Amino acid sequence: MLIRKLRIDKGWSQETLAEVSGLSVRTIQRLERGDKASLETLTALAAVFEVDVSTLSTEAPEAPMYTPNELSKEERRAIRYVRDLKAFYSHAATYAVVIFGLFIINLFTGITTPWFIWPMLGWGVGVAAHGLSVFEVMSLFSPDWEKREIEKRLERTRRD
Repeated sequence: MLIRKLRIDKGWSQETLAEVSGLSVRTIQRLERGDKASLETLTALAAVFEVDVSTLSTEAPEAPMYTPNELSKEERRAIRYVRDLKAFYSHAATYAVVIFGLFIINLFTGITTPWFIWPMLGWGVGVAAHGLSVFEVMSLFSPDWEKREIEKRLERTRRD
């Protein structure tokens, strides 16, 4: 099944696919991991992707949703960037909520010293570094470094 590829080709998130297909996000996640789909689920997805049900059900359930060769280098890079961007936005939102909570606690405990500033500054440096990295303003590790590290890890795995 090429559910993930079809979803990405449409530019949809798992949440969007779940919404338009009437399935749960959890179901979409399981299918993209390679779990077997019911005929009802395949019918819903076939209607959304405008393909025949047999197209989605012809592959063996154990087969991966897509092979790395099915995605171009640009698509893989875009997927990775979007994942990094999502992680940054999640990090920034968590930071904002927690710091606001600490501010409220500081405000209502009657302590006159604004102690919440220390975690705000410390964690803020981490959020800023994360943002600089994601938006490629400053990169400590080049793609060549990543490639070398991946090759080292694969070489170790092959020896074991």
